[in-house]
Amino acid sequence: MTERDWLAEQFEQNRGRLRGVAYRMLGSLSEADDAVQECWLRLSRSETNDIANLGGWLTTVTSHVCLDMLRSRKARHEESLETAAPAPTARHAADPEAEALLADSVGYATLVVLDRLNPPERISFVLHDLFDVPFEEIARITGRTPEATRQLASRARRRVRGATTHDQQELAEQQVVVEKFLAALRLGDASKIVEVLDPEFAARADAVAAPRGLPTGMHGAEAWARQAIEAARGARLARVALVDGSIGLIVAPRGRLFRVLRFTFANGRIAAMEVVGDPESLRAIEIGALPG
Repeated sequence: MTERDWLAEQFEQNRGRLRGVAYRMLGSLSEADDAVQECWLRLSRSETNDIANLGGWLTTVTSHVCLDMLRSRKARHEESLETAAPAPTARHAADPEAEALLADSVGYATLVVLDRLNPPERISFVLHDLFDVPFEEIARITGRTPEATRQLASRARRRVRGATTHDQQELAEQQVVVEKFLAALRLGDASKIVEVLDPEFAARADAVAAPRGLPTGMHGAEAWARQAIEAARGARLARVALVDGSIGLIVAPRGRLFRVLRFTFANGRIAAMEVVGDPESLRAIEIGALPG
């Protein structure tokens, strides 16, 4: 076995982990694969005799590449990376189903919050909280002090968790109701939707989110449930999340926030719902991952 063959074998053993690191940093599977390919290119050009810990080296290099890509993205000067890495196997090939599975494993709310962090915050949180990389190593990647990276990760952690004035029991009760609501929408079962709505339920949607040809506001649980069956095709894309401190629903393909459903609760049911689609309004909504 040649040295290049050995390197390719070692790289393939680390590819899945590197892809996971890069995806959480970049929020895009195709970009994550680009970053991993660039890592291979740098490895193939390096003097490997000087690498004491190959796994750690690969994580560091991939993180550097992702940080550069995030900064380039922020400056609106993104470029495609053309590399000569070993061809990914079928299970690693980028495709919508693979990306959806990976997004679900990370959590759509987490991806939304990560997308809102600045590059050093995102790198610090992902490497430390999700992959246990020491702050001393993160400091070398970001060009900050270990204490500064610790603060960056802490600030990001608070944003991922979200802030709420509700206790855990109340949030748990809200979550049960919203999950039943979402399940009923996905089934297209109007009677089950009505079961979780207050009889005087009121729904409102902004001009962007309102389905074409339908009113932006409606009162009455039964009336809304009948209408919802026709307009709930996007329910399969919705995920439960913290929305402004309460349990709500988000639609965020690839971590890009598209719709938010905010709820008001009363007597164990949903009393009101607001659907938000206006981009400026979406940016002002605080999203957080579910507790636990």
